[in-house]
Amino acid sequence: MNTRPISLPHWLTDMNWTAFDFIFAFVLLGSVVLIFTLVMRKTDNTAFRSATGVALAAAFMLVWANGAVGIIGDEHNDANMMYSGVLLVAIIGAIIARFRPQGLARAMYATTIAQVLVPVIALIAGLGPVASWDVLVLTAFFGVLWFVSARLFQRSARSGNDR
Repeated sequence: MNTRPISLPHWLTDMNWTAFDFIFAFVLLGSVVLIFTLVMRKTDNTAFRSATGVALAAAFMLVWANGAVGIIGDEHNDANMMYSGVLLVAIIGAIIARFRPQGLARAMYATTIAQVLVPVIALIAGLGPVASWDVLVLTAFFGVLWFVSARLFQRSARSGNDR
């Protein structure tokens, strides 16, 4: 019988996660799942559910990408802290809107603008390699996600359901 040792992929063996990293990932993913589950139970409005899913996916991926490798430069570049402001715009906007679709649409439009402004501010302040394709593509990607979420919240508001 020929037995070979199992060889794990390099991306799995190269991970150098601490206990904090695992806890952070668990809390982040758990929060997204919990919020989406609550929304799924609260409403049957497909546009509202979809908008929430897109916004949560954008927030999750923004935190994950920024924490793992950074968007502007590497993960240690202080300019990446501005992306926390993007998330704060979304969260505070949602609270001010009292989680109503029309207000959430406005909050997601504001979040789109905040997302696009981060590399502009970083460029003006000279905070890192902002004029790279990576930054431009990621800014466009996240901007589109926030914008799609805003449009879906608008559709939800027009449907007449409060949620």
